[in-house]
Amino acid sequence: MKRGAVVTRAIDPATLIAEVQSSEFGAISVFVGTVRDTNEGRSVTSLNYSAYTSMAESQMLEILDEAESRFGVTAIAVEHRTGPLLLGDISIAIAAAHAHRRPAIECASFVIDEIKKRVPIWKLEHYADGSREWVDPTAVSEATT
Repeated sequence: MKRGAVVTRAIDPATLIAEVQSSEFGAISVFVGTVRDTNEGRSVTSLNYSAYTSMAESQMLEILDEAESRFGVTAIAVEHRTGPLLLGDISIAIAAAHAHRRPAIECASFVIDEIKKRVPIWKLEHYADGSREWVDPTAVSEATT
């Protein structure tokens, strides 16, 4: 079971966990990305994600296929939210299940890194000073990885 989706509603990580849960798996690794209040020293008030949805979902599935091949994880669910998000809102959630913890953890890490590099989803940050700026998701500093 592999699913990658772009959604406009709130993300519920428990739903993704339930999708991948099975008695054959001894580990589920979950990554949840949330909107934080600061980016590179600037005070963030909110953000807005935009996506080329069909291409984004297609690219997510390619990444999930690669993750399955690389880590042997056959149960993985990903949702990335678009539209306006407030501080603390969940922007992305990943649940990866495997018989053992290391492949599940490494899979989730690989998936988030590849989504940020390859999936056509764009982030517009709104700042406390009233300005806003498109943020390049591939320009992630070592401090945030």
